[in-house]
Amino acid sequence: MLWFVRLAIFFLILYLIVKMIKYLFNPKRKLELAHEEKRYFFFDDSENIRKNFLITYNGVLFEGEKYLGTTDQSFEVISIFVWPHNVNALNGLTYQDFLFLEKEITLRYPNATIDWKSPIKELVTKNKNC
Repeated sequence: MLWFVRLAIFFLILYLIVKMIKYLFNPKRKLELAHEEKRYFFFDDSENIRKNFLITYNGVLFEGEKYLGTTDQSFEVISIFVWPHNVNALNGLTYQDFLFLEKEITLRYPNATIDWKSPIKELVTKNKNC
């Protein structure tokens, strides 16, 4: 009986260690931490087209919706719509910040056109036309 209790405790400790490691390396936790610290972090499952990506930048959380389409050689993400979760948090962001975000998205999805939802769309199109 003592042997069984020791084995159960060993497996319990092993289980807790595995859970802690999974927690520490969880990208969703890293996204939340970066959001709190107002750092940049790109959270995406590039294998799953149906799953939206999340970007945190300067304390603003953006979500991007991917759409699959055809290119000359294959099926790839060809369109992305990006919007902020909280429009009030956009205070202080400049056009250069949105160019940085577009560049980071384009690195991951080079064949995609990026469309911003309002009110970012107005800022980006006004500055691109100047």
